[in-house]
Amino acid sequence: MREGLLALAVGTGLQVMASMMEADVAALAGPKGRHDPDRSAVRHGYGAGSVTLGGRRVPISRPRVRTVDGCAELPVPAYELFSSTEVLGRMAMERMLAGLSTRRYRVGLEPVGTRTEQTATATSKSAVSRRFVEATETALAELLAADLFHLDLVALMVDGVHFGEHTCVVALGIDIEGTKHPLSLVEGSTENATLVTELIVGLRERGLDVTRPILAVLDGSKALRRAVLDVFDHPVIQRCQLHKIRNVQDRLPQRLRSVVTARMRRAYHADSAVAAEADLSALATELDRTHPGAAASLREGMAETLTVLRLGLPPTLARTLRSTNCVESMIEICRDHSRNVKRWRDGQMALRWCAAGMVEAGKQFRRVNGHLHLKSLRDTLNRNTETVGATHHDETSKAA
Repeated sequence: MREGLLALAVGTGLQVMASMMEADVAALAGPKGRHDPDRSAVRHGYGAGSVTLGGRRVPISRPRVRTVDGCAELPVPAYELFSSTEVLGRMAMERMLAGLSTRRYRVGLEPVGTRTEQTATATSKSAVSRRFVEATETALAELLAADLFHLDLVALMVDGVHFGEHTCVVALGIDIEGTKHPLSLVEGSTENATLVTELIVGLRERGLDVTRPILAVLDGSKALRRAVLDVFDHPVIQRCQLHKIRNVQDRLPQRLRSVVTARMRRAYHADSAVAAEADLSALATELDRTHPGAAASLREGMAETLTVLRLGLPPTLARTLRSTNCVESMIEICRDHSRNVKRWRDGQMALRWCAAGMVEAGKQFRRVNGHLHLKSLRDTLNRNTETVGATHHDETSKAA
């Protein structure tokens, strides 16, 4: 019964395709059997063709049309539409990113009936792999070529993800409306300053305004910090508080980790940056003698972990911008989509998979928590820049 219904549905669909193609032929060459001296095309029989159906290529007999003088063949619009392979590439990318291997690709396709399945093509492992490579190359090219001139970014997050021996550094932007944008990526062997600078310079060359003040949320990487300071005119750095907590934990015995973590979290949620810094400094002093490594890690970059407090951000927005969770969520989607890859052949493969994952992540993004306060954050960043500029001017005048 099920097989009969499938065969009926597929057969009906193919008949509709055939009717539409015949209608296009009649529009080009006139009704069959009626001579039209003003016609611009003539029927030219039928030829072998194929259309896309349920993720496969199904063979059909297609009508052909030529110009009256016989010099050229004219396209039949309906056949051009149904024979397009664009949907096959999209389906291959969606299914493989969802974890379906090329070997099991047919399992994830829509059922079309045994008879149609026996004559269908384009479902072999190699065919699916080729389409996936083409689709991900397109996704990578479009991501790297997107015009950034129109983006009004308030915050930028940069982080790295490893695929085998390859490192991809990725950038995520948050605009004034709270929308998250996957921006770009570069590939290298390590997360170094040269690689990160290449990434951010690429954003500038694609139209991103680097003269505006921007909040850059980063982990503890010196390479990331250096690149942001070198390229942006007025960056304000927020060090990821979660990374800092993990770094301190790594230098403590297991019995102290929960206690120290609780105190750090309490400090990071203090009413002001001054109070938070006092609490963290007191904790570092307590750790100086017994665990100097943890104390040094806590003091390193302490002021930059408190930027969201110093800027006076509301709790909802501070929760979003106190850590690199937004970009790490995007990276986690990239990792999840590539979980079935067993061998990373080269850096281009890593770039393709990472870009495809970033594009898919972009489809799932929601506006950030506290997005209504982003305009006030922009005003605060502008005032902060003006204050720094005025201070620098005063110091220069005194020196002169």
